[in-house]
Amino acid sequence: MNHHLIPYGKQSISDADIAAVTEALRSGWLTTGPKVAEFEQAFAERVGAKHAVAVCNATAALHLALLVAGVGANDRVVTSPNTFLASANCAAMVGAIPDFADIDSVSYNLCPGSLESNWKADTKAVIPVHYGGQSADMPAIAEIARKRGAVVIEDACHAVGGSFMHDGQAYKIGGHPWADIATFSFHPVKTMTTGEGGMLVTDNDDYAADARRLRSHGMTREPDRFAGIGDPSFSERGPWYYEMQDLGFNYRMTDLQSALGLSQMARLEGFLQRRREIVDAYNHAFDSLHALSIPGLRNPDDKDLTSWHLYTPQFDFAKLGKSRTQFMHELAALGVGSQVLYIPVYLQPWYRQTYGYQAGKCPLAEQFYRNALSLPLYPELTDQDCTRVVESVHKLCSTLS
Repeated sequence: MNHHLIPYGKQSISDADIAAVTEALRSGWLTTGPKVAEFEQAFAERVGAKHAVAVCNATAALHLALLVAGVGANDRVVTSPNTFLASANCAAMVGAIPDFADIDSVSYNLCPGSLESNWKADTKAVIPVHYGGQSADMPAIAEIARKRGAVVIEDACHAVGGSFMHDGQAYKIGGHPWADIATFSFHPVKTMTTGEGGMLVTDNDDYAADARRLRSHGMTREPDRFAGIGDPSFSERGPWYYEMQDLGFNYRMTDLQSALGLSQMARLEGFLQRRREIVDAYNHAFDSLHALSIPGLRNPDDKDLTSWHLYTPQFDFAKLGKSRTQFMHELAALGVGSQVLYIPVYLQPWYRQTYGYQAGKCPLAEQFYRNALSLPLYPELTDQDCTRVVESVHKLCSTLS
């Protein structure tokens, strides 16, 4: 029987989303306008932060986060190796040294113990990544970093709308006291989308003001910041006047994207609930299989707070007697897509050639990579599709069940 292929991830676009973008198209604003400010305010309120700065993608948010925090040449930035390239690339983009500490074997997030034992004196920033939507141990990471004078930048790109428990209290990711800045992604496969887009959130007034200026070529139109342009004959400052006070970037978000973001935010709780339902169904269905290990929770109290961007079991491909590539092909033949997320960043050729990193640097991350395979997880995954995923995985693992 021929099946449509169920992808590992997919955006959800409703008629209301389309109507919101259409309304923005008719408003007269296409680039950065009132919808951007509206989206920023709504997102800041949702995560419990004082400021939100919308940008063109999450890589830009990470880049700006390091710039506004004053991280630069020859500073060290430590992040997780189990992440997309951008979490580390942003350090190289400001002239800093990207470095890595190992993950823990339960949540696959940056391990506080590894961070502390591998700490170097030149470390100026730590970027924990919430892999798959599950929060890293932010209180422990912040304690290690801050007593050594390092800034904490939370890579929450997988965790839009998520929270975590600490000492019996729930804290929203992006709005808690253990990160100086948090960054979010609105890429199509993430929890909600603006097509492409990202957000920097912070409670620090200076960080927010600097990020807003740098996202738009380093320009300001604020009179109390003006320094003049160097010639008394050009002293007139009419409504056109602006000054470029830093070398910035074109990292702006558009009103079209923001309109979609606002509409998606109205659907966010439904997205999160459906993701959690699917994860619960998968965990129940796969728990008895000997050839895989279901994703763990660092804190069991986070079960109904995690945003679950990814569902990534660990498969014992040696026990199955086949390669991961073969397993993926066999799943695809049954109509089930899958993906490997992620290759440890420091093993990439550029990182090995530039910084001399070698295999063995983060053994748990490397072991995770050998066995990781992400299965379909997105809000529009139907119960019928979930059943096909479960039955397909069981079929390929049946000899060991």
